[in-house]
Amino acid sequence: MKRMLFCLIMVAVPLTALARTSPLADIEAAIIQEDYKKAGALAKGARKGYLSRHDAAYAGYYLGLSRLRLGDYPQAYDAFKQVVNERPSDQIYEKAYIGVIDALYMQGRYEQALQEALSLMGRRPRSEMLGLIYLKAARASLRLAHWAQAQDFLQKIVHDYPKSFEGRLARQLLEEKQYFTVQVGAFLDKALAERLTRDLLDRGEYAYIVATTAPDGRLFYRVRVGRTTALKDALALETKLSGLGYPTRIYP
Repeated sequence: MKRMLFCLIMVAVPLTALARTSPLADIEAAIIQEDYKKAGALAKGARKGYLSRHDAAYAGYYLGLSRLRLGDYPQAYDAFKQVVNERPSDQIYEKAYIGVIDALYMQGRYEQALQEALSLMGRRPRSEMLGLIYLKAARASLRLAHWAQAQDFLQKIVHDYPKSFEGRLARQLLEEKQYFTVQVGAFLDKALAERLTRDLLDRGEYAYIVATTAPDGRLFYRVRVGRTTALKDALALETKLSGLGYPTRIYP
């Protein structure tokens, strides 16, 4: 559930434009091919070699990114945090710091993720990645049910970065209601959504369809179950539905 959400967001952070020289070229190639085990092994080995400070920082970042994609969130956190503590150049520093936020979020440590996002805003108030940092803070705020704070971040993204990828996501999140619900399917075909909804209703679940427009302009019919103001209740429902074989994702 959470893995899919944040993996989508991490894709928005571009890979470095470094000259393609070994061993970083091999690591980047493995990441592009989504061979994260190989990328992680190469990055770990590279960190033990004789690299410039700049290249060592990127190798550490790629190590963290590989761990994150593999679902090894504590190890991803450690790798990203090590890069941050090494104080590399601004760009890789910010990427690694965002990795720290993601690793915390994926572990359900939302308060810490929010605090790290706020800290990064203070450290880098003119960052080129500020829209993405706002989005990370907004998502953590939503998980904490800090609805007003989340809306402030999302509205700032829409105002300051209206045409960006983050801007499109922010507009979509602003349409969400102020409660937690579990999504079990998203369809372009309304009939498929209605069929799934009937199946869930027959199981005694409170299921309904929400029509939303995706950032790319397509209309999706999203099948959702339940409405609760407590995240713990949504997590319990997510566990139940996942156990029944449904693909699940908590919103907002």
